[in-house]
Amino acid sequence: MFGRFFRKDRRRRMSMRVKLSLGLGAIAAILLLSSVISVLEYRRMSNYVSDLIAADINSINKAQKLSAACEEYNLKILATIGVEDTLYVLPSFDSVAFMNEYNALRSSFSSEPTIAAADSVISSYSAYMRTSLSLESVIKSDFIDSRQWFFERLQPDFQKFRDATENLNNLIYNDLKDNSETFQAGFYRSIMPGIVSVGVGLLLVVLLLFFVMSYYVNPICRMENGVDNYLKFNKRYTCTVDGDDELVAINNGVSEIVEENIELKKRIAKLREEKEKFIESSEDRK
Repeated sequence: MFGRFFRKDRRRRMSMRVKLSLGLGAIAAILLLSSVISVLEYRRMSNYVSDLIAADINSINKAQKLSAACEEYNLKILATIGVEDTLYVLPSFDSVAFMNEYNALRSSFSSEPTIAAADSVISSYSAYMRTSLSLESVIKSDFIDSRQWFFERLQPDFQKFRDATENLNNLIYNDLKDNSETFQAGFYRSIMPGIVSVGVGLLLVVLLLFFVMSYYVNPICRMENGVDNYLKFNKRYTCTVDGDDELVAINNGVSEIVEENIELKKRIAKLREEKEKFIESSEDRK
């Protein structure tokens, strides 16, 4: 009956294996959870900022294509006014493709400064194209110097277009720089849970080490010293262990064994003494 009660009581107690498993499991769970959070946060930030950087690079390429198209058209105009009047061919410009490229570029912007800069580009482009439409009449006119018209009328409008395009490119470059810095800041923010988890894990390891040393290693050393003192110096086993796990049961068992051994030695000594007395009394009778 008592054995069954003690077995039930042992089942209700938290064993050494359970305690160590819970401690190590808690550390592993914290490290795993923080690692998952770090990976997910890094992937989210990486995808978000990568999309922004890709959009900025695409916008820069589109703006450069617009500038290159007008640059090529401007050079064609310059080449046209340099030939004889009877040999000239009016240069062509694909304004539909230009506007499609511009609309795609403007629709990719979300901030007010870049939208305003894009509007400035199309405004200067319109002014430049209006001036360039008078090229044929300038060439045919006997009273207008075509070169003077090009450098004094058309070129200032083209320069305004280039300045507007350069301003737009600068804004996109600044946005690209900000996104790169955001990516760097996001990287540090994404690894912060991992750093915190490592710190917490180290703290838990130290606490677990303190727990193991206090509740298991030190009591075992005291038990060993108690057994050595009994074996070498015949001292009583007085080691005590706090808790309710297997180590307490082992210590109680060792204490009982030592006490039983002491009682057994006393009985053996008493029997030996009685035997010697019996032998002496037998010899006296003889």
